[in-house]
Parts: sequence; C-alpha cells; structure tokens
Amino acid sequence: MSKEQSIFIKNIYYMLSYAFTTLRPTDQDKIATEPFENIHDLFAAILAKGIGRQLKQGLYREYINRKEDLPYLRGKIDLPGTIQNKISRKQRLTCEFDELSENNLLNQVLKTTVMILLRHAEVAVEYKNDLKKEMLFFSRVDEIEPSTIPWSAIYFRRNNQSYRVLLSICQLVLEGLLLTTDDGEYKLASFVDDQRMSRLYEKFILAYYTREHPELKARAAQIPWALDDGVGTFLPVMQSDIMLESMSGETVLIIDAKYYTHTLAAGRFDARTLHSANLYQIFTYVKNKDKAMGEGAHSVSGMLLYARTDEELQPDNIYQMSGNKISVRTLDLNREFAEIAKQLDDIAAEHFGNDAGR
Repeated sequence: MSKEQSIFIKNIYYMLSYAFTTLRPTDQDKIATEPFENIHDLFAAILAKGIGRQLKQGLYREYINRKEDLPYLRGKIDLPGTIQNKISRKQRLTCEFDELSENNLLNQVLKTTVMILLRHAEVAVEYKNDLKKEMLFFSRVDEIEPSTIPWSAIYFRRNNQSYRVLLSICQLVLEGLLLTTDDGEYKLASFVDDQRMSRLYEKFILAYYTREHPELKARAAQIPWALDDGVGTFLPVMQSDIMLESMSGETVLIIDAKYYTHTLAAGRFDARTLHSANLYQIFTYVKNKDKAMGEGAHSVSGMLLYARTDEELQPDNIYQMSGNKISVRTLDLNREFAEIAKQLDDIAAEHFGNDAGR
C-alpha cells in the first residue's frame, strides 16, 4: 500500500469526523493515527469502537409485538389461534403481547453490516476479532436483507441518539460498498464510489467551516431567482452546497464542491476544459445572489472546489465575470490533514480577510 493511499484512507476518517459531528477525532485518537490497509479496515475499526462504546451503555431495546402459544395468559388472547389450539387438543392459549427486545431494526442493521465485514477477506484479523467478541451480545438479534432496509423510515429519539453515527456508517458501507454477485452472495467493492464520496466531500467542507470558522455563517442555503415579474413557475430550486457569509452580511462566497474522477472535461481537438455545466451553475448562483443583495455595498464570489486528482492538469484559476470573482480551485485530499485544513483556511482568509481568523 502506498503512503498516499494510507493518507487518503485516514483522511476519509477525518472527513467522516466532521460530517458526523458526534464522531470527533479526539474521541478516537487510535483510529485517527492507524495506517489502514484498505477502506474496509477503516469502517471495521470505527464500528468496533462505536459498538463497544454502545455495549457499555446497553443495546437499544424497544417493544416488539409478538404472538405465541403459551400455557398461561400473557397480554391478550388471540381467539382464532386459541380456538384452533382447542380443536387440535392443545392446552395452549394463543397470546399477543409486547416484549421489550434488542431484536429491533437498529441492532439488526448493525449486526448485518458487521457480519458482511466479518466475511470479507480484506478486513484485518485484529478488527474481525474485536467485532466477533461484540457480536456475542447480538445473539438474539436477527440479520436482515440489506436491500430491504428502510433507511428513510429510521428515526432517532432521545433514547437512541447514540446510534445515529453508527447507522450512518452502516448505510455508507451497505449502500456505498455493496455489490451483488451472480450467485446472490454479497461482497464489498474495493472502494467508495464517486457518488458517495461526492456527498461526503460536500458535507465535510460545510461541516469544517461550520466548526472551525464560527466567525462566518456557513450553511447550504437556497438562492432565490432574480425575477422581474416574480413568476417562477417550473424554475428549479437553486440549492448551494456551501454558502459562507460574513457576520455583517456584506461578503458572500458560494462554494460548489465537486468530486470527480476527472477534474477537466475533454474538449475539441483533445483540449481540456472545465465542466461547462459546473461553470454555468456557479455563475448563475452568484449573479442571482448578487441581485438579491440589492444596491448596498456588498461582494459576492463563487468557487468551484474540486477534489484534486492525479491528472497532470489541475485547474487553479480566477475569472472576473460581470463584476464578480469566480474561482476554480482543487483541494488535495492526499495530504496530511493539517495541510487540508490549511487549504480551507486559506480560502476563507482570501475571501474574508481579517474576518476569517481561527
């Protein structure tokens, strides 16, 4: 494994730490400093630590409705079942009752994810051993079919908030790394796909500025269309990835975070150009936001912030477009995290000056 790959895998952990605010690097220094061989080891280590911490608090339990034939009354009698027992000369009552159980969806998702990691050949033995020990406490929890998990129906309450990060990691593993083979068995892909990494990259940048630059207002804000007559029927919503704003409200930077395998698109005669749709989009965001801020003194800039690839050509340009600055930059994720943080801090300092101090 190359040093660059090890650094990148470690940085995925840091990105997760910012994206999921309860998973902080300071909580798990051992994970943050380990040289992981592959992405599967990283997720196995995070789950092993997180599940171990959850076991100390106790597994989440909820009331599950059950129906069972019993020699005594429990809950309420199910008449059809009890009558059938009488016909069959069984001295049993069919009872319906609620039972407080750990065999619920949250724990089922955890167990299913862990069992897939345990069956994966590339997960290191040390992480498998930790997970195997923890699974002893899940003996009454069922595995479920990953494709049937109703992610959108999972809700977190005060008594199960500690599962939020664990379930987010499980979803990243099961949706982002899961492939189906012809024989119906599951296996894990070798890496996170671009779509999932793109979402994580975007969420990380917003979370970084929110946490590390409280002197700025960081949000993923919608931008209104500058309409002459106010009629916007069928117009799409302009949803920014990251909008940074000074506390005075006079300076705004709109960032569009882009994670692509290829930063530049192929143009005519093998020329390399920026992705036209990206440039049109950020320009539209900036001009409409500029118009919405009115006639007073203000500044609105835009930036396309690409994750740096290993391609020879990398964009690093500033364009002045109709009175607004549009920048195109790359963020190198194959550096030590302190250097990544500096790249992001420098962007804030460049656009907000003394207002962006850490």
